[in-house]
Amino acid sequence: MIRKSMLEENSSPKESLRANLSTEEDERDNRPWYAIRLFTVRQKAVAEFFKENQFEVFIPEEYVDVEDSDHHIKHVLRPVVRNLLFIKKDRDEKEIKKIVTESSYKMSVVTKTREDRRYSEIPAHQMYEFQAMCNPELTMKKFLSEQQAHLKKGDKVLVKHGPLKGLTGRLVRSNKKYYLLKEIPGMAIMLKVTRWCCEAL
Repeated sequence: MIRKSMLEENSSPKESLRANLSTEEDERDNRPWYAIRLFTVRQKAVAEFFKENQFEVFIPEEYVDVEDSDHHIKHVLRPVVRNLLFIKKDRDEKEIKKIVTESSYKMSVVTKTREDRRYSEIPAHQMYEFQAMCNPELTMKKFLSEQQAHLKKGDKVLVKHGPLKGLTGRLVRSNKKYYLLKEIPGMAIMLKVTRWCCEAL
């Protein structure tokens, strides 16, 4: 099960997110992404492997409290989950499959279903929003597994007002609070949102 993170509120990163979301659509890279499931604990080494092969790599991270040898608590960034990372599809699928299968690291690209073995593509706009919501400085969020996300019921919405303006997802309720749920192959994230800021799609 993927760890959940619940941080204290901080307004400055939200302002940054709002600025990021105001970027013009035509300035975004429209290439899709793949989720890579790892069967090794060497996530950092796998990320470097893909970077050496000229891929853009994304690993969701969160701040955690770690106590050092002097009993001081440090706020450090750690991967949310260590058996998953994402790469941008910037070349033919056959070439990517060759790189993955010939690697010395055990891994696989997430497929559409168990029966449909085609790679599951994450559209650029979905990945853009997911990355924005994964900003480790943002607060009041929870990371979920795909299975946990599928159990959540909620309507598809567009955030029309506030610091999350422009984001889309499902409006779900948890512990009497409302969250914007964004799902992509491999994992999901819930970010606290005010209900009245959302408009049904």
